[in-house]
Amino acid sequence: MTLAALLVVLALAAGGLAAWLYEGALRSNVGDLGFRNRLRVPPLLEPETDRSGRRVFDLTAATGATEFLSGNPTDTWGVNGSYLGPTLRARTGDRVRVHVTNHLDEPTTLHWHGMHLPAAMDGGPHQPIAPGATWSPEWTVTQPAATLWYHAHPAGRTLEQVYRGLAGLFLIDDRVSATSGLPHRYGVDDIPLIVQDKNFTGDGQLDTGRTRFSPIGPLGDEILVNGTHDPYLPVTTRLVRLRLLNASAARTYDFGFTDNRPFAAVASDAGLLPAPYELRRLRLAPSERAEIVVAVSPDDHVVLRSHPTGLGGGALPDRFAGADDSFDILRLQAASRLTGPTALPEQLPAPAPVIPPAGADRRVFTFNHASRINGHAYAPHRIDFSVAPGATEIWELRNGSDNPHVFHVHGVSFTVLSLAGSRPPPHLTGRKDSLLLPAGTAAVIVVRFGTHADPERPYMFHCHLMAHEDHGMMGQYTVTGGRTR
Repeated sequence: MTLAALLVVLALAAGGLAAWLYEGALRSNVGDLGFRNRLRVPPLLEPETDRSGRRVFDLTAATGATEFLSGNPTDTWGVNGSYLGPTLRARTGDRVRVHVTNHLDEPTTLHWHGMHLPAAMDGGPHQPIAPGATWSPEWTVTQPAATLWYHAHPAGRTLEQVYRGLAGLFLIDDRVSATSGLPHRYGVDDIPLIVQDKNFTGDGQLDTGRTRFSPIGPLGDEILVNGTHDPYLPVTTRLVRLRLLNASAARTYDFGFTDNRPFAAVASDAGLLPAPYELRRLRLAPSERAEIVVAVSPDDHVVLRSHPTGLGGGALPDRFAGADDSFDILRLQAASRLTGPTALPEQLPAPAPVIPPAGADRRVFTFNHASRINGHAYAPHRIDFSVAPGATEIWELRNGSDNPHVFHVHGVSFTVLSLAGSRPPPHLTGRKDSLLLPAGTAAVIVVRFGTHADPERPYMFHCHLMAHEDHGMMGQYTVTGGRTR
């Protein structure tokens, strides 16, 4: 064989391998499900009230076993159970205390994602709970009604611990949320949906290492909703409120119904929107939340599906980041007789947007590597900057890579001023704490900081693709007496 012929053969072989890998990266469960399992709704954990008037919750992280796939018990971790945790609920103004006991054989943490609270109570990498120990943070709830969550957040082990099951919801109510006209009966017409993708080994165990060439972390080929595989939801009301949480390690979902029916977005990460906004698709990246309301008719059977969506990287990077995948998430099965209203209010009691003052300080955050922000990897003893209590700043977030990133900042909420050079769509105008940055795009946000000053204990900011944060794509800031850098 001549050299030229050999080169042609090698080129064809390489091309064939590339095509095989490209096709093999496509994942879908569409047509594979029977919607056989009734959706599990996480139980509400009822707190006790102590002598000081605090609402006290008790949580225990421990190992367990859960049957996701028929006949295959899976080793899992959970909070007050074998997988995931109960839903905590409090009202604005409540003083809460949470006893978190670690019955695992390694340190863990519980981070109150989206909560405004002192840094010492945040539950990030700086508050590890040793095996056998109990951590008891306490704080006053100061923010408006929102769908928040809690999850493990140890440095370098967030992906593994959340993937195994250490996560749950924390709902906040306020004076006006129950009278907003939205469905609000938990588990009846107000349904939490914790959406996660998983890989399983042949013997039914969780596998975080099976995704070939993924630049963003593990992408699963099975879907769990509230820990339920192949789920359906019985519906008894004409309007159903779905509190969507993307609790996956890396996958972005583009939610919509299989009949393309419209639905109303009524809340984003950190609070209600000013009005219901009609959508047919809603994209959520890891850690993002949204509340939607969908109307059903008697005997309706409709499937919530995640559709293919662009992530900005082009054909090859997007394919290996899961952008071309499609998954059926949950089937809604309406009863023959339905109750309740048929229409939503025209306006909602949204919290006021954060408005930047004239001359607000500005910062730039560049994400161009899977373990770097502004060229730096996480260092536990390095404080990247400090801010004054109550300060308001404008941040520009730049994704200079071919892959998506998801920006999250602890201890605060923010308002999106622009995304990819344009005003954000209406459903992204509410308060947020996490934001998808597609490849090659930039966003401008305005951030108002809290008043819990502590020069010794920092808050985190990071990419919420869990493999990225575990590899060092994190930084930290403190709230002190003034801006230092």
